[in-house]
Amino acid sequence: MTISEQTHQKLERVIRKISQKFPNISDTGIVTDIHLRVVQDSGELLVFDDEENEITRCVVEQWIDNKDDCFYADVVQVLRKEFQRMSDTVDKFGILKPFSVVLENEEHENMGEIYVADEDTLIIGGDIMEGLDKDLDKFLEDLLK
Repeated sequence: MTISEQTHQKLERVIRKISQKFPNISDTGIVTDIHLRVVQDSGELLVFDDEENEITRCVVEQWIDNKDDCFYADVVQVLRKEFQRMSDTVDKFGILKPFSVVLENEEHENMGEIYVADEDTLIIGGDIMEGLDKDLDKFLEDLLK
């Protein structure tokens, strides 16, 4: 999915609003993850903390009535790129690490991890355990030889 300049600007504003809600302070006592929820029909992007408190929202016109089968997979990729591009801002969120940013659908089902940050480790991209089954199967096969 290629995003328009308008979509790019809206996503950047969302990340900046999260940053404003969780400023980088020396006494970070907040333990939370960030939950992004996309409503496919309306194009709404809603942002919540762990306790379902709304942080911000916007409408991404490009996503309104998008009926693609791979809509959420495309949105995950778009959001990952935006969070990666703005990693300097995201890394300064006043959130106790480790924290993660996850995408959910309208039914609150996890559609993918967008960003995972720890004190010493930063993971941007796909599932952390992607391909683990194949690696374990190969290891077991080699072990049993």
